[in-house]
Amino acid sequence: MNLQGKKYLVTGGAGFIGSELCRQLQAAGAAVHIVDNLANGKRENVADILTPTCQLHTTDIRDLDQMKALLDGCDGLFHLACLGVRHSIHSPMENHDVNATATLNLLRLAHEGGVPRFVYVSSSEVYGTAQSVPQPEAHPTYPMTVYGSAKLAGECYTRAFHRTYGYATVVIRPFNSYGPRSHHEGDSGEVIPKFLLRTLAGKPMVIFGDGSQTRDFTFVSDTARGILEAGLADTTIGETVNIGSGFEITIQALAEEVREVTGRTDAEIIHEEDRPGDVLRLYADTTKAQGLIGFAPRVSLREGLSQLLAWYQSQGHSAEELLQNEIVKNWEVKA
Repeated sequence: MNLQGKKYLVTGGAGFIGSELCRQLQAAGAAVHIVDNLANGKRENVADILTPTCQLHTTDIRDLDQMKALLDGCDGLFHLACLGVRHSIHSPMENHDVNATATLNLLRLAHEGGVPRFVYVSSSEVYGTAQSVPQPEAHPTYPMTVYGSAKLAGECYTRAFHRTYGYATVVIRPFNSYGPRSHHEGDSGEVIPKFLLRTLAGKPMVIFGDGSQTRDFTFVSDTARGILEAGLADTTIGETVNIGSGFEITIQALAEEVREVTGRTDAEIIHEEDRPGDVLRLYADTTKAQGLIGFAPRVSLREGLSQLLAWYQSQGHSAEELLQNEIVKNWEVKA
């Protein structure tokens, strides 16, 4: 993909998936404007790619005057900025304000400002627990949390702008991602980085519930590539597209994989009470992405876990140091 001479704005671009997307946009030759208020994103996630043609703007997406100015002259907007699942449990109104209302405002600004393409990055959480698997885009949407509900609202607004105004929009539903720069801390902490770091630190891996719940984990470079390719293809305009690995694993089996990858085969696994609003099964049907953009994941789960382990070991911080800001039950308190 050659994006020389193109300019894209990426909201949430200093976050986990956003920073990888910015790297791929930059590698394709695009000028990149990153918008992130650093509530979840980190400056260090993008520090190595900042140049005159890749700039970080520490702006809140709800600052509409700033966003209007930043959208001027852009060839497209990739909208990833959001507040997460566990955040929505302790702060539902703020979660809705950022994830739903701000999306509608950005759609309006981008459309009125003549931005040619709007790419909304949603979440597999809009599905809720799978009623049948694998889950195609036509699977019913019954989100379990305000996060999933607000992301679904953002999807509906995005599709409405295409249907009502003929605006070139794309909705992308990534399934669970993992890899370098993933969150282990605060209310954004996710299971794979938590499992890896706790195992390295000699702490037990904590499973909420019996561990039979499943997820479809996709390595972050594959997720970002899917977002980039689906976001810019002509075949996806007006469409909603899953991006996932097409492989499901139980959380119990994931913990056992982490044991193998770390070489800590005796690492302790403990079980706690179920998390509120937890989705029990997610498993992507990626047939549509394969047909529209030829998408297929390149990194297996075992390879991805090994790459993330190597990344942690290269960072110069011990697992114990990295876990200082971990909150085990991270839906209970504001981070």
